Formats: sequence, C-alpha cells, structure tokens
Amino acid sequence: MTTALLSAFAKGFALSAGLIIAIGAQNMFVLRQGLKREHVWPIVLFCAAADAVLIVAGVSGLGSMLAVVPGLSLALGLGGAAFLSWYGASALRRAAHPSALTVDRQASISLGAAIAGTAAFTFLNPHVYIDTVMLMGAVGASLPPTERLPFMAGAVMASFAWFASLGFGARFLAPLFSRPGAWRVLDLAIGVMMLTLAASLARSALTN
Repeated sequence: MTTALLSAFAKGFALSAGLIIAIGAQNMFVLRQGLKREHVWPIVLFCAAADAVLIVAGVSGLGSMLAVVPGLSLALGLGGAAFLSWYGASALRRAAHPSALTVDRQASISLGAAIAGTAAFTFLNPHVYIDTVMLMGAVGASLPPTERLPFMAGAVMASFAWFASLGFGARFLAPLFSRPGAWRVLDLAIGVMMLTLAASLARSALTN
C-alpha cells in the first residue's frame, strides 16, 4: 500500500473515530446491551454495517441530495425525537423499580427487538446523516478516486473497532453493575440524556 493510500486510510479512520466516539443514544444502547451480554455481536455488526452503508453512500454523492431535501431532515428530526422520548421514559421507569435493575433479572429482549432498537437509534438520528453521509461523504468525495476506497475502509474499521470495544468492553464493568444502585444511576442518566436529546432534536427540526 502506497503512502497516499495509507494516508487516506488513516484519514478515514481518524475522522470516523472522532465523530462516533461520543456518548450518544446509540452508544448508550450498545453499552447497556453489552452490560447485559445480550445479542452483542449482532448489534455491533449492525452498527458497523450501517455506518459502512452510510459512509459509502455519502462518498458516492448521497450527501448532496440530502442537503437539498429539507422535508426529509424534518421527518427524521421529529421521528428521532419521538423515539428518544419513548426510550428515555422507559429508562426512567426502569430506574423507579429496583426489582428490574439487577443484571441477572434484566428483562431479556429478542434478537429481532434488539436489532429493531439498534436500527431506530441509528437511522432515526439526523446527526448520523450529517456525520457519515454529509461530512464524511464530503471529505471522501474530495479525495482522488484511487484514495476513496482506503478512506472508506479506514472509516468503517474505526466504526467496527469502537462498537466492538463498547459492546464487549462493557462486561468488565459487570461487577459494578451487579448492584441495583448502579443500574439505577445508569438508567437515570440514560433517561435524562434521551429526553434532553429528544428536546434538542425536536427544536432543531422545527426551527431549521
């Protein structure tokens, strides 16, 4: 691999890592499922694959189309706000009932429900399109054609590495979360964060 291709790979990896390594709705969901050790591999692979599809679409030119379809941004914003509100309220309800907080007694969800939840956190978040489709798409599309593939490969690698670390690294926190009080704090934090994000998304969608 030439220096230019290595540089493009590193640029894609660094940009993707900088955008996704943040505590957001999707990451909190992956973390919680990792703590429960439930459907971690399918969730990690889904998140990485979704990022891959969006990054490729962005570099291929979809970002410019989204930029001129304001109705789509409004729909995504309001849909995301509704979903985050529901999930935030659910987290606060879990925090209010200690019997539902210990790891062994966590209510399990099916693989289908886990993937559906992951999809909602991924595709109902307008920021994912700004980050992957528009921003990464713009950077990738600005590169020479021969450097776009390693750029996308680096970006996808960063996404997979992050979600795998988040999902499987969560098990090292299991001793802490064997106490109901720790789950209460986590669910309270998740609930407040989701409702705050929901308000922010709704306000942004309605004012832009």
